[in-house]
Amino acid sequence: MFQVPHPLPKEPPVNEQLFFRHFLATLAYRAAICFRDADEAFITYDTGNGKTPLRILAHMGDLVDWTLALTKGKAPWQAATPGTWEAEVARFHGSLERLDAVLASGEPLGTDWTRLLQGPLADAMTHVGQLAILRRMAGCPTKGESFSAAEITIGRVGADQAAPRRPF
Repeated sequence: MFQVPHPLPKEPPVNEQLFFRHFLATLAYRAAICFRDADEAFITYDTGNGKTPLRILAHMGDLVDWTLALTKGKAPWQAATPGTWEAEVARFHGSLERLDAVLASGEPLGTDWTRLLQGPLADAMTHVGQLAILRRMAGCPTKGESFSAAEITIGRVGADQAAPRRPF
């Protein structure tokens, strides 16, 4: 039987900001798996609709930037022109770091946090799944792992993510 190597609370966190920050750390961890060791065949892979992994990654950065704007009570949507893979990975993680800092500050949000989760952040997590599927289709799949055993830490939203604890 599988056992989690570290104790986890049986009840959901009471503090919404901690829960939200844990979601950001989970998003960063799972995204980093797709970003790591990405080769050109994957980055430019196109199923015929023009939505390459690079364009999807840029959109993920846009979603996190939009989330950050929403926390400040603003709602401007801006789609960035994709840069290089490395630049977009850095932008995505940098935006997550700024968003996490806003949440860690304890300042009131300019919008309802549940809308941030159900809207742009759930969309970003969906795109992580897309990238994982596209990596497999492009011939460079990631290794599976037990995400419930992953070392995901609140506040760790940069590119420096932990190695898998229980790879399949």
